[in-house]
Amino acid sequence: MVSKVKYYKNFNIQKKHKNSIILIGNFDGVHLGHQKLFKKALMLKKRKKYKIGVVTFDPIPKMFFFKKVKNYRISNLNQKLEILKNFEVDFVVNKKFDSKFSKIECNKFIENFLYKKLSAKLIFVSNNFRFGHKREGDVKLLKSLEKKYNYKIVNPSPLKKKEKIISSTFIRNLLETGQVSLANKYLGRNWSIQGVVKLGRRIGKTIGFPTCNIDIENYVIAKPGVYAVKIIINKTKKNLKGIANLGFRPTFNQKKILLEVNIFNFKRNLYNKQLTVEFLNFIRGEKKFKSIEELKKQIKKDVKQAKNFK
Repeated sequence: MVSKVKYYKNFNIQKKHKNSIILIGNFDGVHLGHQKLFKKALMLKKRKKYKIGVVTFDPIPKMFFFKKVKNYRISNLNQKLEILKNFEVDFVVNKKFDSKFSKIECNKFIENFLYKKLSAKLIFVSNNFRFGHKREGDVKLLKSLEKKYNYKIVNPSPLKKKEKIISSTFIRNLLETGQVSLANKYLGRNWSIQGVVKLGRRIGKTIGFPTCNIDIENYVIAKPGVYAVKIIINKTKKNLKGIANLGFRPTFNQKKILLEVNIFNFKRNLYNKQLTVEFLNFIRGEKKFKSIEELKKQIKKDVKQAKNFK
């Protein structure tokens, strides 16, 4: 069952969403480890007749505290909301994480937000969850105040595969090292980038290989190189096969990272259209070619390999 998710920018939620199951975290990527939590929450929802709410933050706190951290996200907010629908999440509070919010004392966060604003009944948090000014709040504090604020902490063990904890950090590392097919396995779906097609320098068109240029914004930078991809033109939901280059295009001395996508057997103009590019397999790393002709020969090999990928 796919449910509609109510979206809130702050903690002023509707009365019908109070007294719910609350999951707190960034849930970046909503990978299999996160999905384990949501499945458990869904079981409790059906047994106790509670609604499910998610409290998350924008930007991710690490991106707020460390300004140099730019390309970090596995998924954007729109993607996150779409995935959460599949777990019958009823509402999402996406709180702006700013200087004022970061200075709230941990006890005040519990009293003012978890208790007074949300009236949370069951609260899901991870072992390493920290909150409040200087990150002074933790799971131990939350558990010590269960009776006072009439909630129960649920602190499930993390999901492990081959003794490795499945986390957003683990997924980012897989993407950054070109292991996209393995990252997809632990995400439970294909990793993807959503973006609007921008007008580029049209270099691809001049060498007989037209591409859609997409700014990757704050997405994590997967290993620069060539990938077999699937493209979804969002308003039509049409799935198409293609090939993508994610990188700096060293042959043309570009300094800004860009996602360039060539859609097989497709000639329509897609400028200003939103695309979802799903990464299926890493083909090769990025390299600088001695000539345009050498580049064109390599592109033909890359396309052939991408077309053969199932």
